[in-house]
Amino acid sequence: MSIESAITYFIAIFIFAITPGPGIFALISRGMSSGFSACVPLAAGMTLGDLLYLTLACYGLATLAEHWSEVFTMIRIVGAIYLIYLGWKMWTAPIHLSDIPKDSALGSVKGFIQGFLISSSNPKVILFYIAFLPTFIDLTQMTQSDIFLIAVLTLAALMLGLLLISAGVSTARKAFRSHKAMSTLNRSAGSLMILAGVYLATKS
Repeated sequence: MSIESAITYFIAIFIFAITPGPGIFALISRGMSSGFSACVPLAAGMTLGDLLYLTLACYGLATLAEHWSEVFTMIRIVGAIYLIYLGWKMWTAPIHLSDIPKDSALGSVKGFIQGFLISSSNPKVILFYIAFLPTFIDLTQMTQSDIFLIAVLTLAALMLGLLLISAGVSTARKAFRSHKAMSTLNRSAGSLMILAGVYLATKS
């Protein structure tokens, strides 16, 4: 992969990372309700899910999405139900006017798993990479070094895009300090999470 191709690939993945979808809805919701630090494990989980599909695409395992379609469907349904549940919890959460608390270790683990579940429950991601990678590299001539470079570029571009969104949402969140504003914020965040779950459940 040439330097020009690497830069172009990085930019393309960055744009892909900030494209609206279930993951972005969940990230916005988490940033609005819990702040930037809570978004980091969520973004990391989402990125790991993408890297999993990227690896499968690189090794020519596109048929996995076809032969295991029922399994992916079940994962998608479970992920959708979980997102809707989280949305309902945000709707009914008590109001806190203090500064954003730091996530506990358990909360971070849950956020990471949630992010991974969101990303890995969408088997079409592998199809995106399968269609996308040949534009930048000859897959028939791809080496282990090429795969490593692509993985690093993808990791950096995805995390940069997701964390920039998280920082923007978290900064806007600090403007809300009244009980009424926080109630509206929680319900808005819950609605976004539920929307992400409904989107995930109904997408073909």
